[in-house]
Amino acid sequence: MTAADTDRQGAPRTLPGATVLQIVGSLADDDPARATVDVALALLRSGARAIVAGADGPLVGELQGIGGEWIRLAGATHNPLSARRNVRALEEFISAERVDIVNARGVAATLAAAAAPTATGTWPVSTYARPAGAHRWYDRGYGRALAGSARIIAHSAYVADDLVARYKVDSERVTVIPRRIDTHLFDPAQINPARIATLRRAWKMGRGARVFLVPGQVDPRKGQLTVVEAARMLVTGGLKDVVFVFAGDDQRHPDYAQMITSRAGAHGIGAMFRRVGTCRDMPAAYAASDIVIIPAIEPPTFGRVAAEAFAMGRPVVASAVGALPEIVRAPPAVSESERIGWLCTPDDPIDLARAIAARGRNRYGDAPGNCGGSPPVRPGHVLVGPRRGADVGDLCGPAAQQRLMVRRPAFCRSSGDCAAP
Repeated sequence: MTAADTDRQGAPRTLPGATVLQIVGSLADDDPARATVDVALALLRSGARAIVAGADGPLVGELQGIGGEWIRLAGATHNPLSARRNVRALEEFISAERVDIVNARGVAATLAAAAAPTATGTWPVSTYARPAGAHRWYDRGYGRALAGSARIIAHSAYVADDLVARYKVDSERVTVIPRRIDTHLFDPAQINPARIATLRRAWKMGRGARVFLVPGQVDPRKGQLTVVEAARMLVTGGLKDVVFVFAGDDQRHPDYAQMITSRAGAHGIGAMFRRVGTCRDMPAAYAASDIVIIPAIEPPTFGRVAAEAFAMGRPVVASAVGALPEIVRAPPAVSESERIGWLCTPDDPIDLARAIAARGRNRYGDAPGNCGGSPPVRPGHVLVGPRRGADVGDLCGPAAQQRLMVRRPAFCRSSGDCAAP
């Protein structure tokens, strides 16, 4: 964006009465589409007009039900002919509807939004989609499109750093806004004990056995095999009455899933492991667990599982990789009194075993300073550190107005009263 463009646009107006267009690949029931509908709801509540352009999907009805508008657009296409049609459609729509803010989510949507000559006064905002692996053919064009955005949203500081390094954009225009989790769904107060009992029966848990939960798809990149090796060491050290439950799709990588079972059997600890496949009641699964383990090897762009576990009041042991350390705060990044989890070296079963053992020696209820030593936190909420360009709220409103909060029940139920999960 040139200085002339900025001068022509002037100061952005407030959200009430503004028209905001979000462009997304489709309104399928996935994270980007769900975030789009959430922002549309916040925009409507602020008095803005919320429009979403994208392919059809299950969330179209939900969007329209809350008062949002939908226009059909092949927002995820890289086909040149379809992309040109998208540009023409966007140009006409932005001009006719006098759109104030355009928020493009993903590579194709950002390229289409950048190519459409926007009406005077329209502010472009991009939500960065980190391309996987090596540089792609569209990287140069995507970089130019990002450079033309007034603001760029990243879902974690890890992703923001990747964005700045990969595309050399001005870090002052990058704002980190973590993804939302459903705190009505992940709320321990909503969990009936019968739901936990049902899961324990389905998992064939013995009376008094503790659950060490490993959520997520069974995948070599997720590092679940490391848990088996760590468990062998812990059992040698005296660990007992524990079952490691792998709750996630184990059909996409069947050979790896079978390797986990075979390795546990070879170590003589097969009875301590359960592969339960996709769990339809993850809130109850978290509630049933004593600890949540995230042994990721490939860097995750946002620690959704960690956030969900904290929302359910469960301690987390996770790999110090990707965005996980932003959510699982642990020394040396914070003081011992501010610790809310344990971090370990990725793909290192010895360090993972040490972290799990350390959690066992220092449960949250006994952790010095965990109640009184931390800054006051409103019950049910914890801040995920503010970073870079907090004035993005002037441009994209509701996302930044959430002030980067991820909700979770505090481990301290009241001042000075600690409760171990």
